[in-house]
Amino acid sequence: MIHTLIPEEYASFVAFVGILFAFLATIIATAKLSEYLPKDAGRDFAHDGKLSAGKPRGAGIIFVLAFVVAALLFVPYSAETVIYLVLVVICMMTGFLDDASKSPWGEYKKGFLDLCVAALVAITFLHYNSSVVELAMFGVKFTMHPVVFALLAVVLVWTSVNVTNCSDGVDGLSGTLTIISLMTIYLIDRIKEVPGDFSFSILLFCVCILGYLWYNATPSRLLMGDAGSRAMGLFISIAILKTGCPFLYLPVALVLILDGGLGLLKVSLIRFLKIHILNNVRTPLHDHVRKVWNWSNTQTVFRFAIIQIILSAAVIYAIQ
Repeated sequence: MIHTLIPEEYASFVAFVGILFAFLATIIATAKLSEYLPKDAGRDFAHDGKLSAGKPRGAGIIFVLAFVVAALLFVPYSAETVIYLVLVVICMMTGFLDDASKSPWGEYKKGFLDLCVAALVAITFLHYNSSVVELAMFGVKFTMHPVVFALLAVVLVWTSVNVTNCSDGVDGLSGTLTIISLMTIYLIDRIKEVPGDFSFSILLFCVCILGYLWYNATPSRLLMGDAGSRAMGLFISIAILKTGCPFLYLPVALVLILDGGLGLLKVSLIRFLKIHILNNVRTPLHDHVRKVWNWSNTQTVFRFAIIQIILSAAVIYAIQ
C-alpha cells in the first residue's frame, strides 16, 4: 500500500494526494458507472417522491467503494480499521441489494441485518478499545461495564444507520448533514488528540460524499439509495465511538436524529403500543417542512445544515 512505501516525512503529501484521489475516483467512477445502476421507481408517500422516478439509484455503492479503496491505499490502517471497512461494505451491500430488488425488503429483515452489523461493530470496538467513556462537555470520565457498553453501542449503531437512512429524501440533504456531523467528529478527534489514524479516514469519507454530491445537488442526476445512507450512518457511529465520547452523537447528529428518528419513533409507538403522537406532523421532517411550511428543496437543505452547523460549533466550543 502507498502509505507503507513512502518515508514518514512525506506523510502529509501522501495525505494530500489521498484526498484528491478519493474525490477524483468518486467523480470519475460515478460518471462512468451510473448508467449501470438500478432505476428509481419513485416513492408514493414522500413529498414529490415521484420526481425521482427513472433516476439511477444505489450510487452509494460507488462512493463507498471509492472510499474503501482510498482508505486501503492511503490510511496507515490496523486490523480494527480493516474490520470496520468490511462492515461498512457489508452495510452498503445490504442497502444496494434492497435498492436493486424489484420488491423492497421488509423492515424487519433490514432491521435484523442492521442489528447483526451493530453487534459486530460493538464486539470489534471492545476487542481493540476500552469501555472508558468521557462526557466531554463536563470533563468527566468513567468506566462502563463492557456488557452495558456493548448494548449501548449496538443501540447507537442501529439508530445511526436507520435515522440516516430515513433522512435521505431530499437532494443533497443526508449527504450534507453527514459531512457536517463527520467533520465535527474530526475536529473533536483533533481537540482530544485521539490516537491512531482513523480520523484521516473521516476526511476521505467526506471527500467521497462530496464527489457524490457533485451529481446529487438539486436537480439531482442520481440517488445514493440505501447503499449510501446506511453506510453513512454506520460510519458516523463508528467515528463517534472512536472519539471515546459516544454521547456526543446526540448533539453532533441531532438534525439527522430528529429528521429520520421521529418517523421511526412515531411508527414504532403506533405499531407496538398503539400510542399516537405527532398526528399533525409529517415524517420525516423534511417532508413536513416542504409540504406544510412550503420550503423548497434548497431551503430545506440549507436550513437543516445551518441548524446542525450551529449545534456543532457549540459542541466544539464546549469541549475545548
